[in-house]
Amino acid sequence: MLRATLNEAAHRVATIRDKVEFLGPTLARLTLASVFIGTGWGKLNNIGSTIEYFTSLHIPAAGFNARLAAGTEFVGGVLLLLGLFTRVAALPMAFTMVIAILTAKRDELEGVRALLGFEEWTYIVLFVWLALAGPGPLSLDALWARLRDRHRSPAPSLPEPALRPQT
Repeated sequence: MLRATLNEAAHRVATIRDKVEFLGPTLARLTLASVFIGTGWGKLNNIGSTIEYFTSLHIPAAGFNARLAAGTEFVGGVLLLLGLFTRVAALPMAFTMVIAILTAKRDELEGVRALLGFEEWTYIVLFVWLALAGPGPLSLDALWARLRDRHRSPAPSLPEPALRPQT
């Protein structure tokens, strides 16, 4: 009796989990997109200030790298919002956060505990997760995959015509 009750409960939990599992990647994408579209747009629209800040951090080729970081954040954020090329877009965005930690946060980096407390670290973890797990079913990537699979599947075969006996 107890075993049947536990099995039924496990089945119900699994059913609920299957219905809401799309939420993880969708919420991660939307959260990251809302942050990085804003920061990228801000950097692009105040590129002079961004270059000055990068220069103060002693980042080489500050003008180029400021534009690269701003473009990566903005375009990557838009791609994440759409769920388009998610796995590819997540990697340079994660790299941008690694650089942010190594430059802007270097003085605050006093060990693993401090690293794990940085919001940039949280972004890196989410980017790596999206790169590995994908964007989820509510994305243009998933729609594209469904359409691609539909076009690749063989057309239903027609029945072969019956052969007439030769006389």
